[in-house]
Amino acid sequence: MKQSLPSLIEALSDTQAQTLRYFELPPDTWSKQYAPGKWNVRQLLHHITDAETMLYARVRWVIAEPDPTLLGFDQDRWCEQLDYERIPLEISKAIVAATRPAVIHLAERFYESLWDKPFVHSETGPKKLGEEFEKIAWHNAHHLRQIEEAMSA
Repeated sequence: MKQSLPSLIEALSDTQAQTLRYFELPPDTWSKQYAPGKWNVRQLLHHITDAETMLYARVRWVIAEPDPTLLGFDQDRWCEQLDYERIPLEISKAIVAATRPAVIHLAERFYESLWDKPFVHSETGPKKLGEEFEKIAWHNAHHLRQIEEAMSA
């Protein structure tokens, strides 16, 4: 169901602020997991960052190109191959800090006017631009809950 633009902007702003605070956690908390065998806090923060940049690129692609087909990515492979355990968290923090305002700008400009603009996701099929904007906030909030669980474990 389509959100109101103010609700979407609030969710995007709030989840960014919460995410940026988690980058300030002490190093002894980075290895905490929300469940056995699941990603740790450090990996979750890097995944949020990678997803943020991928979703931002998708939104831009859909706005700019006619009838795009966009690729998914194997998040576990990215975690392993990009070696999330060794990427400095300061780098990912800077990316989240820079990318989210750009997402918000695009949402303010295009969310309502192009909500129904279609695209195809290589793994999940037909989608609409508005759904992708909403996914950015939802995805971020989903992983913030996992970080909260890890911190309380």
